[in-house]
Amino acid sequence: MKIISPTLTLETNKVLLRPIDESDFDLFLDLAHDEEMWTYFTLNLADKTDLQKWMDTVFADRNAGTRRPFTIVDKETRQIAGSSSMGNISYPDLRLEIGWSWLGKNFRGTDINRHAKYAMMRYAFDDLAFERVEFKTDVLNERAKQGLRKVGGKEEGVLRSHMTMWNNRRRDSIYFGVLKNEWPSLKQTIFKDIEDYAFH
Repeated sequence: MKIISPTLTLETNKVLLRPIDESDFDLFLDLAHDEEMWTYFTLNLADKTDLQKWMDTVFADRNAGTRRPFTIVDKETRQIAGSSSMGNISYPDLRLEIGWSWLGKNFRGTDINRHAKYAMMRYAFDDLAFERVEFKTDVLNERAKQGLRKVGGKEEGVLRSHMTMWNNRRRDSIYFGVLKNEWPSLKQTIFKDIEDYAFH
């Protein structure tokens, strides 16, 4: 059984996904200043204390082997654009979740999200030979739901009163999924313009 390395780096012709480092904190804080970003997120990362709590959880999950968190770098500008993770990793069930994703305001709508999702999905399906990749988001987050449809996610259902948000709102979560047998056609359609790079 192949285990995902904590030092795994993924990339396409547009993005580099490298392991999150403690030194990313200040750059993340600069990116996270737009409080509207966090309406649908479980923590308000514009708040320094919440960002530190989020970073602590990132490293704890990575050390436990349940999550592989990435810093997303825009290769054209070499700027940090945000973060995403492969988490809830279940090797016996051959599945993982892609999530905990956010981008700074200037990097939204730039195709960085599609490239980052592709890099992680390609690794899950082509390298790990997993059967399933799943995503979840706030049922109220229309932008995120549309983004997940654009990368081939199929709506699978809603978990009611699923999570507590940073403002104490109870969130209903909607799940999306992509299955291994759906992946080849997605690579040839939605992702056909993306150049592959070796995993390292």
